[in-house]
Amino acid sequence: MGSFGSFTNMAWRGCILRWFRSDISITASTGNRFSINTQQRCGFRKAVKETKTKKGSVEETGSSHAEQSEGLIHKKGASLPAETQLAYTPPRNFGQLVKPLVFTVGFTGCSFGTAAIWQYESLKSRVQSYFDEVRANWLEKIRPQKQGDLRKQINQWWNSLSEGHRTVSGIIAANVVVFCCWRVPSLQRSMMKYFTSNPASKTLCLPMLLSTFSHYSFFHMAANMYVLWSFSSSIVSILGREQFLAVYLSAGVISTMFSYVCKTASGRLGPSLGASGAIMTVLAAVCTKMPEAKLAIIFLPMYAFSAGTALKAILAMDTAGLFLGWRYFDHAAHLGGALFGMWYIMYGHELIWKNREPLVKVWHDLRTKGPGRGGSGGSGPL
Repeated sequence: MGSFGSFTNMAWRGCILRWFRSDISITASTGNRFSINTQQRCGFRKAVKETKTKKGSVEETGSSHAEQSEGLIHKKGASLPAETQLAYTPPRNFGQLVKPLVFTVGFTGCSFGTAAIWQYESLKSRVQSYFDEVRANWLEKIRPQKQGDLRKQINQWWNSLSEGHRTVSGIIAANVVVFCCWRVPSLQRSMMKYFTSNPASKTLCLPMLLSTFSHYSFFHMAANMYVLWSFSSSIVSILGREQFLAVYLSAGVISTMFSYVCKTASGRLGPSLGASGAIMTVLAAVCTKMPEAKLAIIFLPMYAFSAGTALKAILAMDTAGLFLGWRYFDHAAHLGGALFGMWYIMYGHELIWKNREPLVKVWHDLRTKGPGRGGSGGSGPL
């Protein structure tokens, strides 16, 4: 599980306790180009263009003007008078969420199944890896040492990292690649279709996963990745590498599903992106497992508080934002991710991970003896 002291003394003492899954707003402009901003998306009521009717004439409405108004972007902190707020509420169609629900259940099951098999293969090859490492160390001693070998320095740096840091390095690299793709004009349409999650979109399932690796704002990505890096050693020491990756990927999909349901129920539809839902799962899991751990805000390190207190404050804020209709963050995704993290530590680990033995037993039989010869001499999962 890892020592508690390493958890409290690591660099994430100054972790940022708020991450956001920003709503993005899109304005169609000439030439089929898009203007994208991760700031708040403010709604407009469809402005009615009233004209005095004459005999045989029909009142005209400025529907085209309203459609343009809905695409306007306002900077952070800007607000509109009450009379200009969006009055139209889209119809609630929960039937379209059946397919995302099936995808969520199927993807979560496949994630944990794959993680269980991956752990089995890792344990099976550990003995061979040990002997290979002994041989490599022996050859290293008898070979002449090279001075200034860049590859050797990189390997030494990599080996000096904790298992948690090495595990999340791939996740951070994937987020950086997607962030760079947002800067390519020719990819904008595809990025909007597959890397933002929106219950009003025709593409619902794949974006539930891909949007977890998607950030348009550099600060958004930097904040999320800093928190993930800070908590990685603790969460991996609690769950292990394979189980952590299964939880992280499943959390991204589950938090998006929770966001779909809340957006559809409230009628406030709109695209979202970011890893905040999955990272909230990591935060909630660590705080639930270690509620007495001390945390501090990065800009106010002198004010320390317990992890349990921080989790309660975050849950209260996201719950308030969800019911009060705050639009700057995707509070539903935050709340869904946090609830999943708490549930998994309290119940999910026992219900899911500790019951993986039948699956691993079947894989062991297929892997070592074949499906028809049994596995009486095989070793079960550790």
